[in-house]
Amino acid sequence: MSAASTPEGGVSTGSTTRRAELLAIAARLFAEKGFKNTTVRDIADAAGILSGSLYHHFDSKESMVDEILSTFQEALFAQYDEILASDDDARTKLERAVRVSFEAIEQHGPEVAIFQNDADHLVTFERFGYLADRNAQSRQVWVTLLEEGVRTGVLRADLDVTLTYRFIRDTVWVAVRWYRPGGRHTHTEVADQYVRILLDGISASSVVE
Repeated sequence: MSAASTPEGGVSTGSTTRRAELLAIAARLFAEKGFKNTTVRDIADAAGILSGSLYHHFDSKESMVDEILSTFQEALFAQYDEILASDDDARTKLERAVRVSFEAIEQHGPEVAIFQNDADHLVTFERFGYLADRNAQSRQVWVTLLEEGVRTGVLRADLDVTLTYRFIRDTVWVAVRWYRPGGRHTHTEVADQYVRILLDGISASSVVE
């Protein structure tokens, strides 16, 4: 069923707000329990409504996770595109991309966790084919930034771009499993440390006096 509409045919503000609340609840449950292990009843119970009432807003939990992931990724990749198109030097672009990624973990932890934990399962369904496209797009973003760094002399000429991309991907996004907003370190502080490790190394000899 569709969301409640105004007499003019638009979606009511209250209905829009309720949809957002339900999506936030669903995102939290998908992130905590996994998409496959979360039922419509689980979401309805957490929202304090009957399962049938949930269907007033969404036709399935697949529709819910689809909206959660597509909306989040559209916003994230818009930021990456802005970085790629900027006039910043290669090092600054890499720094910005790392910080944008940690900002996403801070502000959209459940969405990041869902993608990390359930993307392999979801892409087996035709409607989620775009997740594979986003994976490829993410790879291209980082490879482009790294190749620009090598080309402009910001990064070492002998850098293995593919391995470095995999290192960044696996070390940055896995942080969603341990990082908690409001914890010992802010996402900005964590990003700063990652940038230093990535671009300056961890050995004492790499420290510039």
